[in-house]
Amino acid sequence: MKISTKARMNRMFNNGGCLDVAIDHGVCNEPSFLVGLEDMERVVDTLVAARPDAIQMAYGPSDLLQSRPERQKPALVMRIDMGNPYNDKRHDVMWSMLQNADEPIIGALEMDAACVVVNLFMLPDEPELFRQCVGNISKVRAACHSYGMPLMIEPLVMLPNDVRGGYQVDGDADKIVTLVRLASEMGADIIKADPTDDPEDFHRVVEAARVPVLVRGGGRENLRNVLAKSAALMGQGAKGMVYGRNIYQHDNPKAVVNALMGIIHHGAGGDEAWDVYNRG
Repeated sequence: MKISTKARMNRMFNNGGCLDVAIDHGVCNEPSFLVGLEDMERVVDTLVAARPDAIQMAYGPSDLLQSRPERQKPALVMRIDMGNPYNDKRHDVMWSMLQNADEPIIGALEMDAACVVVNLFMLPDEPELFRQCVGNISKVRAACHSYGMPLMIEPLVMLPNDVRGGYQVDGDADKIVTLVRLASEMGADIIKADPTDDPEDFHRVVEAARVPVLVRGGGRENLRNVLAKSAALMGQGAKGMVYGRNIYQHDNPKAVVNALMGIIHHGAGGDEAWDVYNRG
């Protein structure tokens, strides 16, 4: 690992753990994802005050974080691709593309990001989409190597659209492990992985990755269940989480951040984290 890569990763990981709050959902072009993100300036203010380790954003609104004068603020993780697999209706043409195909990480360098993140979609009967993602990652990996930029790959195994709509997560451990292994083979510095249906299987994901694994949050769920599952996944070797809607769509994002930071950085269990949340 290059020294510059490690230096950037150190901005994200506090003693090896990281809570990355994802608010990059606008690139999905899905209206339901924008509930709670209507006023991005207010959202960034709220999250900076909550003090997670990182905030995940696209290039456009990243100035709302990076123009702030505070020294102690969350690291910027920049989403640099976009695609159309998240909509309820399946599109005739499924695609994923880099926001800047010629210089894929130029915006991240400009905004002093600590890391970039790119999708690796595995959808039923969509080999061309998968091929596009592999091509995107190959191009980004080369650019990251040149500039010492950490690369987070997001392997996403999804169910057929007609099962639940919007290509929901397939939590089959064998499928997740296989795609995570591919992300590792392609040179990921960090992997953002879906939880397995049985949290006790998640150690297999961690073993396949060989780099820090952050758990992807997905849709909003009952918070007490989220905290219990998060603690179980940390017990299986995860280094933290990348959660969005379970934080920014909540009435008290700061309290949720406090609870998750307790799990990640202080080894809190699910019940203890629930108590932290209730203390605000």
